[in-house]
Amino acid sequence: MYWGGSLADNKSLRINGSIRVREVRLVDAVGQQCGVVPTPEALRMARDINLDLVEVAPQASPPVCKILDYGKYRFEMGKKLRDSKKRQRLQTLKEVRMQPKINDHDMAFKAKHIQRFLDEGDKVKVTIRFRGRELAHTDLGFNVLQNVLGRLVCGYSVEKQAAMEGRSMSMTLTPKSKK
Repeated sequence: MYWGGSLADNKSLRINGSIRVREVRLVDAVGQQCGVVPTPEALRMARDINLDLVEVAPQASPPVCKILDYGKYRFEMGKKLRDSKKRQRLQTLKEVRMQPKINDHDMAFKAKHIQRFLDEGDKVKVTIRFRGRELAHTDLGFNVLQNVLGRLVCGYSVEKQAAMEGRSMSMTLTPKSKK
């Protein structure tokens, strides 16, 4: 039986003596519905088989309580939470910077990096920086961005089209969702 811990550990679940309602809808250790039972009777049934009475649906009327091993239940819930956190992956924004006068080999190298970032599931912001008189030829920067897009293999979508932002032109690419 679970005797330790407090409600601060898990605010949503009340256990054993902390269940203060007059009667509960009881589900036994096997999963069978026992119907609406007075709380002291449900507690006695749980103690008879050395398990805990756990309130699993406090918003129901009457609240639903289950007879189970609370320590094992907490472990399983924690395990599910850890597994779900493992599967989550935050999408980060990677930035690749270039200049309008970029060598062909350098562009291929940058395109390869962009493709790798997209394959890993990251967003990519491709930025062309203009210096000095290069600002008069923003069309060269646009051509560089189009050339980069032409070198990429499928598997991306353009989230933000190429646009000037101060002294630079940028566009944002996102990986296509895997279905």
